[in-house]
Amino acid sequence: MAPLTNGYTNGDSRHLPTNPKIIDVRYSDIPSQIDIPVTGLENEEAVEVNLEELLDDPTELCTLLEQENAGRHLWVTIALAYSKQGKVDLAIEILNKGLASLSRGSPKEKLGPLALMCWLFLRKSREAPRTVPEGQLVAEAKTKDFYLQASTGTLNEASRINPSYPPLFVARGVLYLLRASLYPPSRAPAPGAPDHSERVETLRQSIKCFDDALRVSSGRNMMAVLGRARAFFSLGKYADALEGYQDVLMKMPHLQDPDPRVGIGCCFWQLGHKDEAREAWERSLDINPDSKIANILLGLCYLHNSAQHLITDPAFGPIYKKAMTQYTQKAFKLDKELPLTCATFGSYFLMRRSWATVESLARKAIELTDVNAVASDGWYLLARREHYQDVPDLSKANDLYSKADLARGGGDRGYLPARFGMVQIQVLLQDYDGAKFRLEKIVQQSKSTEAMMILGALYAEEVFRSQKSGIKEDKSGEIKKAIALLEAVRMAWKDPQKKLTPDSSVLVYLARLYEADQPEKALQCLHQVEQITINDMPDKEPPEGVEDDEAWKARLREQLSPQLLNNIGCFQYHAEKFDQARDFFQTALKTCVKAGEKNEEIDSDALVTTISYNLARTYEAANQLDEAKQVYEGLLARHDDYTDARTRLAYIELRQNPTEDGPSAMASLYETDSTNLEVRALFGWFLNKSKRRAANIAEDQEQRHYKHTLQHYDKHDRYSLTGMGNLYLTTAREMRRDSDSDKEKRRKTYEKAVEFFDKALQLDPRNAYAAQGIAIALVEDRKDLTTAVQLFSKIRDSIREPSVYVNLGHVFTELKQYSRSIESYESALNHNRASDPQILACLGRVWLLKGKQEKSPAAMKTSLSYSHRALSVAPQQIHFKFNIAFVQIQLAQLLYTLPEHQRTLEDVLKASEGLDEAIESFTEIAQSKNPPYPRGDIEQRANMGRNTMRRQLERAVQSQKEYEEKNAARLQEARDQREAETKRREDERRKAEELREEERRKIKEEREKMTALSRELAEKRAEEERKREEAEFTTDSEGERVKRKKAKKGGKRKKKGEESESETEGGDLEEGGKKKRRGGKKARSTEPSSAVGSSEDEGKKPRRRKRLARKADNYKSSEIVVDSDSSGEDAAPNGAATGEESDAEMRDPGEENTVVSKSRGRASRRIDDEDEDEEMEEDEVGPTTTAEKMAEELGDVKNGNSFADNPHGNPVDESVGAAGDRDTMDEGGLL
Repeated sequence: MAPLTNGYTNGDSRHLPTNPKIIDVRYSDIPSQIDIPVTGLENEEAVEVNLEELLDDPTELCTLLEQENAGRHLWVTIALAYSKQGKVDLAIEILNKGLASLSRGSPKEKLGPLALMCWLFLRKSREAPRTVPEGQLVAEAKTKDFYLQASTGTLNEASRINPSYPPLFVARGVLYLLRASLYPPSRAPAPGAPDHSERVETLRQSIKCFDDALRVSSGRNMMAVLGRARAFFSLGKYADALEGYQDVLMKMPHLQDPDPRVGIGCCFWQLGHKDEAREAWERSLDINPDSKIANILLGLCYLHNSAQHLITDPAFGPIYKKAMTQYTQKAFKLDKELPLTCATFGSYFLMRRSWATVESLARKAIELTDVNAVASDGWYLLARREHYQDVPDLSKANDLYSKADLARGGGDRGYLPARFGMVQIQVLLQDYDGAKFRLEKIVQQSKSTEAMMILGALYAEEVFRSQKSGIKEDKSGEIKKAIALLEAVRMAWKDPQKKLTPDSSVLVYLARLYEADQPEKALQCLHQVEQITINDMPDKEPPEGVEDDEAWKARLREQLSPQLLNNIGCFQYHAEKFDQARDFFQTALKTCVKAGEKNEEIDSDALVTTISYNLARTYEAANQLDEAKQVYEGLLARHDDYTDARTRLAYIELRQNPTEDGPSAMASLYETDSTNLEVRALFGWFLNKSKRRAANIAEDQEQRHYKHTLQHYDKHDRYSLTGMGNLYLTTAREMRRDSDSDKEKRRKTYEKAVEFFDKALQLDPRNAYAAQGIAIALVEDRKDLTTAVQLFSKIRDSIREPSVYVNLGHVFTELKQYSRSIESYESALNHNRASDPQILACLGRVWLLKGKQEKSPAAMKTSLSYSHRALSVAPQQIHFKFNIAFVQIQLAQLLYTLPEHQRTLEDVLKASEGLDEAIESFTEIAQSKNPPYPRGDIEQRANMGRNTMRRQLERAVQSQKEYEEKNAARLQEARDQREAETKRREDERRKAEELREEERRKIKEEREKMTALSRELAEKRAEEERKREEAEFTTDSEGERVKRKKAKKGGKRKKKGEESESETEGGDLEEGGKKKRRGGKKARSTEPSSAVGSSEDEGKKPRRRKRLARKADNYKSSEIVVDSDSSGEDAAPNGAATGEESDAEMRDPGEENTVVSKSRGRASRRIDDEDEDEEMEEDEVGPTTTAEKMAEELGDVKNGNSFADNPHGNPVDESVGAAGDRDTMDEGGLL
């Protein structure tokens, strides 16, 4: 039999397999059969045991092993074979018998079986239920804790034999890991305080055990590294765990069971790198397609991705389907007992309302998992299942929610959905305070939009309950909290990263909260609800051919809720947008009619009646009284007892026929519905408009009516209380103030009015009419103008009626703030009171006061204009005529007192005419039946105007004529001077413009000349270039342009490095170059005349001219140094160069240094030794560069560059160096 090896020894070095298909599989080293030697036989036979077809009862096999005193490896191998087939209990039984058999030998023989037994107990612990199953006795139940205790006992026994046995370290570390999973996560400690909870300490012990295993194996035990990483992951140290998993993957890339890629993906996920986590799990699945862990994790990953899209998003469906069918379902098929898969599928069946399946899967997730989060999901599924029942057991559901929360740590670390479930249970149990307390903690910890939404709704409902009950409680704090929370949710919708779906209920809550104080915001919320509903419609886009978006939107509104349309119309009505309100009410009616036609069981009559009444009120406010009457009559035809409709009809009759049909309709209404408070209020208003003033308030009909209402119908009727206050206020205003007793009686009457107003405000703090009455009493009785202004300003924000602006105008007039008073009166005019003669008269009065204060005739004229408008509206009112006459006299008096330069003759003449009209008016008013003032006073004012003021105005007219005649000449002279000055400036400007135009013309002509000249030069150069090309190029036999070839001249090729006197003395000068001397620096400096001698020898030796060339690989220029035998052409320049060199020796050393520095700055050049033929051919071509052409034209340089032999020799002449610089720049510059 071959020797048996059960896997690799812990810590042994192992090499990666060269074949990538080789993988690590558990139990891969268990042979298919094993031989048990039998002693006592002659041939040393052995019993062969098939380890793939094991007996269900191992008793006979164990007896054989005991009889033959089998070694521990046989016991261990057979036990592993049983464990491989999933028969762990039989494997444990075999090991127990093996330990009893091995007890006769050395104790160390038992270490291997004990270690294996420990691992088998740990395996059983993972498969055992977490809690005692229902219906089973606690004493008989074998839970995870039972097997962990058994594993602990086995480890302790092995440790007593050899505590340093290496396999025990890893086993103990795994034991601590599994034990830590039974402890719930601890609550978060205080900031900066260490966590010493039992779970954390157990995990730290496991890390210590794995460290010991790594220490004894010199870091080569990869199972210890994996365990250590798993412990770090449980502690939340994901970066350390990731490092461990990656270390295992690098050292064992073919490891699949356990797969470190799964751990790497989990770490990436917790660190926020979702894409990297998905890639790690996909890689794990590529290697092992049947990995149930990788499949379920990828399923959860795609479920998470699907949650980032709205359900209506087209991208949601494919992602969700892929998550459930491709991965989660496959994982469930691979292992139906996998807790994570059970929890995931349980959520799916919860939506399908398959309660039995949910119960089964949730129990498996709770009992079989060793991960607290998965157990929490199981408890949560059971809680939701109970919560969804028609008659739920709320206490049971609450307990299950609590278990789900505690399984994840509870408190700050708890499970947020479970805490939401507990809040819902508290709401159902009407424990609103407890629900709000729990939600506030959630909002503080997580800023969850769902928690803010529910908490805001709870605060809003509390406010609504208080309003409905009529209990007077200050709920302003709750209103602010509800608005703040719901607005925060509303703002979160705008964050594209959160991808939240707007909830209409939030906007409806906000609209109700804003309704009283901020109706414009409430209207915005309702419009947003409207838009959200339209966007959810399948056919929201207009069909082709429909261009009017508003018309299409109006058609879509017919599909909206009629309640929503009615509410929007009501807010539009209060905002005085009557046309829009009418459209919404009409659309709401159409919607109700369509709903009734589709479903006859729907009772839409109440809603139609309410909307129709609102529509009639809108017609009435828009002054469409006939349409309003038609709607009211239609309502009465359907409901003849509809009192509100009859009341509005009576009011319309009073407005249209205040003397005939109106009073009879009012009397008829009061006779049939006298007990209705609304009818009694309207009747009180009718009495106020039609009654005769009584001297005694006790005899006033209106006062008797209000008193009867308060005594016999409702003592808290706010309209009657406010009406009584107004009656006493009017009475006090008209009372005499001659004596102290009269003043005291008047003051008490004001106090009586204030009492009624205060009572109305106690019943309704928002009663702006009662507050306005108190403000009027403060002004008229106590002259407390400052407090009155504050009250009126607040009232103005509450009610939009002209009376508020009129009262503000009165107060500002008393405070002499005439501008603000005018604004208030004009605002009152703009509120459908443009023809109110009283407001026009008030404006005339305040403009008169402002004119007198500012001595402004314009203000007086404005006052006169308003007075005329008031009289035109009410010509029968004689006091308006008195106002006009009074203003005319005041204007005449003001113009008389003004100096001549502040008035005109026309103004004085018109004032004189107005004075005559005022005298006539006063005379007529004095003769009238009921003059506004005593006749004697009016006649005296007319006589004063007729006598004194008329003469004053006549003198004013005469003096104004003289003043204007005197100033006429001065004005004409000044006017002439101004015109002359204007003309002079205009002439100067015109001349300057002409000069600039002439200058521009000259510049233009010069530019045209320069352009023509440049064109001629360009044409000339082009012609020269063409001729040069014709001279240089010819056409070959094939018709192509080629360069002309010159006759070759003989010459001797010079070797490199050969010294030549001709090079020293006869070299050409090239711009920026140096002369290269072969002789040496010393010879040149001591014999300056040697250059002349060298020029004499030129006739004896043929000279070769070299042109400087840059190699293609180093330089840009294409200059080439070529040899030439022609000496006659170069004699003169050489001589000139020699002379210049002699002169250079006499120059200042500074100049030499300058030239030398320039020479050294040149890039190195090489002498290109070509064939003699090529040199001669290049010599005959002539100058080809632009610089050489310019040098030939200017006569400065004729034959190229001249270099010195010695780079440290004397510099060349400056003029030559400068020319070289220009040429070099033309050629593109040196590198």
